[in-house]
Amino acid sequence: MNRYTAQVITASSRAAAGLYEDLSGKILAEGLTSLGYNVSEVIVVADDKEKIAEEILRALNWKINLIVTTGGTGVSPTDITPEATAPFIEKLLPGFCEALRAHSRARVPTTDLSRGLAGTHGTSLIINLPGSTGGVRDGLVIIERLAGHILDQLRGVDH
Repeated sequence: MNRYTAQVITASSRAAAGLYEDLSGKILAEGLTSLGYNVSEVIVVADDKEKIAEEILRALNWKINLIVTTGGTGVSPTDITPEATAPFIEKLLPGFCEALRAHSRARVPTTDLSRGLAGTHGTSLIINLPGSTGGVRDGLVIIERLAGHILDQLRGVDH
């Protein structure tokens, strides 16, 4: 039985318009499932601050344990996922994103440009991952290392 629920939200105007397949969201959902999360259907939205925020809020209202976005963490004008996420973060977890950058840096030097956030809201953990398939795979490594511990602590489980 899966202990925790997860929601994947892909922020990509091109994928939302059907111009290409959302591979990063699919890889993320499959990876989370393999880690034991009960994953809902992947939500794909345009790079729009209000639409991204709406989906995060919907997941929070449904008491989803782990909310992971993919896409929109770079520096282009349409990359606004961290700005859509920030209002929901009650406790920022900068170490999560630092771990992701450290894990990826040797292979992908531009990983340091990722502006993704990670933090908690009530008993939920929210994580922004890059939109690349490699960034998602690297993110799954850090999720495997840290997310279960974070979610357990949010529920008062001693370690």
